[in-house]
Amino acid sequence: MKTIRIALWIACAVMAGVLGWLTLEVTRSNKDIAEGPFGVPFTLVAQNGQPITEKAFQDKPTALFFGFTHCPEVCPTTLFELNGWLHQVDPDGTKLNAYFVTVDPERDPPELLGRYVSNVTDRVVGISGDPAKIAEVIKGFRVYARKVPVDEKDPNGDYTMDHTASVFLLNNGGRFAGTIAYGENPDTAMKKLQNLIKG
Repeated sequence: MKTIRIALWIACAVMAGVLGWLTLEVTRSNKDIAEGPFGVPFTLVAQNGQPITEKAFQDKPTALFFGFTHCPEVCPTTLFELNGWLHQVDPDGTKLNAYFVTVDPERDPPELLGRYVSNVTDRVVGISGDPAKIAEVIKGFRVYARKVPVDEKDPNGDYTMDHTASVFLLNNGGRFAGTIAYGENPDTAMKKLQNLIKG
């Protein structure tokens, strides 16, 4: 009985240590998000073929979306809605930047991504690049993205992508300022963008 009691105390101490470490990590992570630029440094390729880095997300307030050109609904809908909101809250296009980063760089080279984005909006810049570098950005910006085979019996065949559907909002300096959820009330979404501009 005494041995069991000692084992339970040891297990409780270990669990307390683990919980303390997790709390520290979450606190440190939240502090990093609040104080520094969100995401990770990168060098990718804009839709015009020119290099683009994380500095593009830091020179003015930014709306950032991760998606892919074969997306059947979420991505084209988000681009269309974002275009309308941007034209309303920033008619001259001088106060907000907006970017569409592909989560499927193997099928979305810069030129194709540029045509896709340009068919919907003139206010969003497409970003692609080397798949390994895109994977680092996806992880660094805490985006969920996963290949899903269209036919489970043929995992190497055609696929779609599951991915985070929210628009990330970054304030001047690139710090995380919130999100616009997929399907969010348009008035609420525009209010968030207006607040982002005001800082």
